Amino acid sequence: MSDSSFPKGWDEDRVRRVLRYYEEQSADEAVAEVEASCESPTHTAMEVPVELVPAVRELIAKRKAG
Repeated sequence: MSDSSFPKGWDEDRVRRVLRYYEEQSADEAVAEVEASCESPTHTAMEVPVELVPAVRELIAKRKAG
């Protein structure tokens, strides 16, 4: 896989490190990570209809840009 097929700031080494992290993670560690992510005061998770995903991504990109 060429570097041009990775998102900005990513390369093969980074992908391999992320994969290794999750492959070596125990079930208890995975549950703890999910539970901790649900307690964030600044982020949330929600279901979005697939047809609205592009619009949501655009809103997020606009907010990050300005």
